[in-house]
Amino acid sequence: MTAPARPARSVGVVLPRDLPPTEVIPFAQRAERLGFDELWVVEDLGFRGGVAQAAAVLASTTRVTVGVGILPAGARNVAFAAMEIATLAQLFPGRVVVGIGHGMPQWMRSVGAWPGSPLTLLREYTSALTTLLRGEPGPPAGRYVNVADVRLESAPATTPPLVWGVRGPRSLAAAGAIADGVVLAEPATPEYIRASIATVSGGGAGSPTASLRVVTYDVAAVAASDAAARELVRPALAVVGEPDWHPHIAPLAFADELIALRERAGTPEAFAAALPDEWVDALALVGTPARVHEGITARHRAGATSVILIPVEEDRSAGLENLAAVLV
Repeated sequence: MTAPARPARSVGVVLPRDLPPTEVIPFAQRAERLGFDELWVVEDLGFRGGVAQAAAVLASTTRVTVGVGILPAGARNVAFAAMEIATLAQLFPGRVVVGIGHGMPQWMRSVGAWPGSPLTLLREYTSALTTLLRGEPGPPAGRYVNVADVRLESAPATTPPLVWGVRGPRSLAAAGAIADGVVLAEPATPEYIRASIATVSGGGAGSPTASLRVVTYDVAAVAASDAAARELVRPALAVVGEPDWHPHIAPLAFADELIALRERAGTPEAFAAALPDEWVDALALVGTPARVHEGITARHRAGATSVILIPVEEDRSAGLENLAAVLV
């Protein structure tokens, strides 16, 4: 049982975490009708569970690939995670991609699930999850994961791709040897994509990029003018100057200036308002349909296999329709 081959270059969209419950299924179905290749659900603390969302979306659509981004390893026993993932893969073969990671430190600490060594946990977790999904007995016990006596009674015929949602260089390097790919959170500029792939390539045996699945997230807005689209994405870029986002910014020519601007601005909101237009254009997929299409193409050329758009418009349905203009 092997993971599916790396897909052709695709374009997807994130299902907003704060959609009203009655809009979740219609949003997913509309995304599929509009022609998006993938739909990614998020599991952010306090919002909705990733597995439950994925199951509902898969059951209400017929074609679109559904990604779960991401399941924090510290929050789920790996044996029960394997059961959930195997169920999705059996019921909807070939349509599931699962992201796993150590999770946001502040969230994991708030629920008592932040490990002493996040990378050790992620290594052990991925190894155990992969083994269980193949229908084999769990590996020997490690520091955090002990499922040596566990075996799934019914393993999926095809193991879903497991991609790491990580940021730091050590985690990216380890992903090349352990995971099927990576999820690069926003902003996933071409520079950041290339730097991340180079780090992943240095951490695995042989040439992992030949089969690497690289999923990128970017806030996105399509409008009749570049200026109008920029105003839509600015609030979503308010966090970009924070320390957790520095790995994303480091490959950019204006990285030092951006960090200095964040320090001078005082608040995230003031920082977002002060971003020069050319920085906004670099940090998001923003502008007219032609301009955004160029940005997607640049990310694919940099090595992304799945470019995932994060809608920012207050009217989510209208925003989804606008984003779909880049697909034609």
